[in-house]
Amino acid sequence: MALTVPPVRSLAALTGAAALALALGACGTDEPDGGAPDLPGLTIGLTYVPNVQFAPFYVAEQRGYFDEAGVDVTLRHHGESEDIFGALASGTEDVVTAGGDEILQARSLGTPAVSIATMYQEYPVALIVPEDSDIQSGADLAGRTIGVPGPFGETYFGLLAMLDLAGLTAEDVTIEFIGFTQQSALAEEHVDAVMGFSNNDIPQFRATGLDVRAVPLGPDVPLVGIGLGTTDDVLAAEPEALTAVITAVGRAVADIAAEPQLAVDAAREEIPGTMTAEQEAISLATVEETIPLYGDLGGPWGRQDGGTWEQMAEFMTQTGLITDPVSASQAHTNDLIGAE
Repeated sequence: MALTVPPVRSLAALTGAAALALALGACGTDEPDGGAPDLPGLTIGLTYVPNVQFAPFYVAEQRGYFDEAGVDVTLRHHGESEDIFGALASGTEDVVTAGGDEILQARSLGTPAVSIATMYQEYPVALIVPEDSDIQSGADLAGRTIGVPGPFGETYFGLLAMLDLAGLTAEDVTIEFIGFTQQSALAEEHVDAVMGFSNNDIPQFRATGLDVRAVPLGPDVPLVGIGLGTTDDVLAAEPEALTAVITAVGRAVADIAAEPQLAVDAAREEIPGTMTAEQEAISLATVEETIPLYGDLGGPWGRQDGGTWEQMAEFMTQTGLITDPVSASQAHTNDLIGAE
């Protein structure tokens, strides 16, 4: 069957009702025959259907990096209506891919989520406009209509940050909640601009012949991009296994940065159906746009900036994205990557 390459959605955008219950895989003991001990097992939640943006996890699994680092990993894709943190909270998953902002919000709502590594050192969201639009910055949004999937997730958080950085508020613009129809809404001129992911949505829009460009949110965005989240309990129980996950994924990211086609090849093994030449080209473009988001790979991979976390906690509280104050220092840690 023909393959589509769906956009990776914001993690909070997949909010639904999922309450699953399984226990964390326990550390193994020596095998009866005296062979090598079992590796500790962790399940990693990938928050949408198989997609090239999850390639670091595919590469790490296919190349044996998880095993070599000392952890037995199961990759689990979420259902479209699944709560992003439901499986993590219930113990079905031990790690989940999520934006730092989403982790902070989840913690404020009672889920003991904590970020153990930041994958995207640059925030991956941008305002997307037609190439001939006169919108050049957030300051040009006053009186305009902006489409966003809904009042949740990184695209919504990014819009609020963009307005704030431009000295505007939500009352200065018209925000349309359009679901995941950004491409058609923009093509049919229902909105002046849409919020989307710079590395994923723009290549797909262009592939359909829609001539678009990205407008950056602005300088010093007070938000933290996608990373790896776990719970306080798993962090306390399995620090070595979590460190192994970070090591293996970081190793795969370095491979992909050196040879982007590796990501496409790895994704082809995971995505159902047949990848056409056009879809492969879109996937490769997505990978090439994603690599800069990883930041400088010369230092400890996954490092987290405590100052940005503090700014994010303040911003999300001021904008009402967080109603109960959350300590940024409790919501993230560099202990597993030695990059405080």
